[in-house]
Amino acid sequence: MGLSVVIITKNEALNLAPCLESVAFADELVVVDSGSTDGTLQIAQSFGAKILQTPDWPGFGRQKNRAVDMATQDWILSIDADERIGPVLRDEIMATMASPTHKVYALNRRSSYCGQTMNHSGWYPDPVVRLFQRGAARFSDDLVHESLRTSLPIGALQGPMAHLSFRNLESVLDKVNRYSTAGAQALANKGKSASLGKALLHGFWAFFRTYVVRRGFLDGRMGLVLAISNAEGTYYRYLKLWLLQRPVDEKEPA
Repeated sequence: MGLSVVIITKNEALNLAPCLESVAFADELVVVDSGSTDGTLQIAQSFGAKILQTPDWPGFGRQKNRAVDMATQDWILSIDADERIGPVLRDEIMATMASPTHKVYALNRRSSYCGQTMNHSGWYPDPVVRLFQRGAARFSDDLVHESLRTSLPIGALQGPMAHLSFRNLESVLDKVNRYSTAGAQALANKGKSASLGKALLHGFWAFFRTYVVRRGFLDGRMGLVLAISNAEGTYYRYLKLWLLQRPVDEKEPA
């Protein structure tokens, strides 16, 4: 039973080589790229990956489904360029494919934030469904925060998958801006509405949920930083939605 690893990229030259090295045990590597200009494609080529360059950006879910559709092996593992499969998880994946009890599995992701591994704050444990037999699952069509959907029972692998989610504050701010824009558009597409008051309330709840409900305070100072950035991302998502929906006569003149 062969394994295809599928990855979507855009300007991931910093992350891609270590990611591909960690999945070198796979029978096939598939990279779907949306306009990289930093050497990402050359790195993918050096690992012998099957590459598709797309002229458009349909959102995370549909882009990942493009990668899934290119996979030819019996099993598919979907990971992001900033994720790593360690030796323990590698061996567990191989053993699972050799003697499966399910057709779909969740991996136990462990994320770091600005250099610190987060043990609370809603970041751990963090099971993500990523390993599946071809045809047993498919990504949602969401622009952002996509998820792998299946009607089948889901098994669980224990070996942790490392997630180097944010290397520094600059990457945090960049992702807050990009994801809040995509999130606002996704909410608009679903017919959701927003106001300045809703933006403030959602932002406050995001902070409270991360820092108090999910015990982010146990992650120390970085737990506080993460809770604040989560609040900012949520606040900006609803603020951008509100600004999108303001009547023309309420907007500032050009």
